[in-house]
Amino acid sequence: MTDAGLWAPNWAAAWAAAPESPVVAGAAMLAGAALGAVFFGGLWWTVQRGAASAAPGRWFLGSLVLRTAIVLAGFYVVGAGQPVRLGLCLLGFLLARAIVLSTTRPTPAAAAPPVSRAPPCA
Repeated sequence: MTDAGLWAPNWAAAWAAAPESPVVAGAAMLAGAALGAVFFGGLWWTVQRGAASAAPGRWFLGSLVLRTAIVLAGFYVVGAGQPVRLGLCLLGFLLARAIVLSTTRPTPAAAAPPVSRAPPCA
């Protein structure tokens, strides 16, 4: 008599039953960072495309729905009913936010207003 679980393992059940180890914790944090990069990188990309679009509302609404669905599904899978994994995933998500913010922030020279000449009536 053989156990069917040995021949056809269910990865979701195995992930949910795995003990908390540094490898599992690191995987949860890395998955959270990937979800954060998708969410906040997608937000940056949407702002770049939507601002120049003829229909920006469609860009922003569509992007919001898609990014939120991806992140919620990711948190559901990674969390697997384990609060520690969910917390580590959230920590990775927030770290990705900080990284995306620092990499997409304009340089001070690009953010500064252009230097104007003396007014014509002076």
